Amino acid sequence: MRGPSPAEAFDALAPRLDRWPDAPAHDLVAADRSDRVLLEAAGAASDAVVIGDRYGAIALSLLAANPGARIRAHQDPLTGERALAENARRAGIALDGLTWHGLEPGLAAGARRVLLQLPRGLDALDEIARVVAGAADPEVELIAVGRTKHMTPRMNSVLGRHFRTVTADRAVGKSRVLRARTPQPGMGAGWPRAARDDELGLDIRAHGAAFAGAAVDIGTRFLLGHLAEMPHAESAMDLGCGTGILASAYATARPEARVVASDRSWAAVESARATVRANALDDRVEVVRDVGAGAQADAAFGLVLLNPPFHSGAAVTDAIAPELFRDAARILAPGGELWAVWNSHMRYRPQLERIVGPTREVARDATFTVTASTRRGG
Repeated sequence: MRGPSPAEAFDALAPRLDRWPDAPAHDLVAADRSDRVLLEAAGAASDAVVIGDRYGAIALSLLAANPGARIRAHQDPLTGERALAENARRAGIALDGLTWHGLEPGLAAGARRVLLQLPRGLDALDEIARVVAGAADPEVELIAVGRTKHMTPRMNSVLGRHFRTVTADRAVGKSRVLRARTPQPGMGAGWPRAARDDELGLDIRAHGAAFAGAAVDIGTRFLLGHLAEMPHAESAMDLGCGTGILASAYATARPEARVVASDRSWAAVESARATVRANALDDRVEVVRDVGAGAQADAAFGLVLLNPPFHSGAAVTDAIAPELFRDAARILAPGGELWAVWNSHMRYRPQLERIVGPTREVARDATFTVTASTRRGG
């Protein structure tokens, strides 16, 4: 008797999957119909590359259907990796055949089948397609899925930059599969991208999935407009560092400071490392991939800088920032300060007061608010 197909394995597995350690939200799920559509399109696979598997639904379904399968996975957020591992533990699925990789040639080297949950950003898609086209087997098929409401014809064009043939399946369950074949290695500009911000005096590097790309988002620029007012701390942390602009700007302005920059995103961390190198700050800025400040000791920093995200995937959520506020409160020494910039409509000040300590408004414009919160106990 034949075992279940990956799509059938998904049907049994999906109701048990969880998003932990991502922040909970009532309208966000760990698996959806697009995962199943991708598995149906791919069929059985004993050796596959899986990219963008949010919480493990794709890789775990492949392994449940074929425990001997070999899976190379790339999940940009570290929370995705941890969710996959925890979902595997709870489902009793061994991960002996799965390895995680950065978005680098080794991920796709010699691959003949690549399964992709389409990213929202075209730059992120371009970098993925470039890596696959440059490293995979000439006979590779890249099978990508997205929710139709998030897909645009420009995605086909991006894939067409790196593959000679791009076709689209008929939409199923509000999802659609794109298939790319016959890779064209080395097409388009390489990653990370580089730019110079003369106002800040910084060189910026950015991988495709990094927020704001090789530019300074307006919230970060607004916060850095008050850099001279920030305390002189021997140890500072850029929490949720993105491309490392806050860490690099603070380290440049405060040569005596040791700075740690942390982000859960592979693209952000690799971008920040490249930004730090480009500005010759390697000796004073350490960049780590972590969920919040999980790896940092209590009361270890005199200053935390934060521009908190308010998106989880495509959804807007106010659940992420409070977790980062709690991290900041834990790692700040008594009397240390959290300097944060946030969209004014999020109204975070009461939470900052409750979680961190006394909070003052430093600046406010039509869009953003900058606050400084002092850790209680100082």
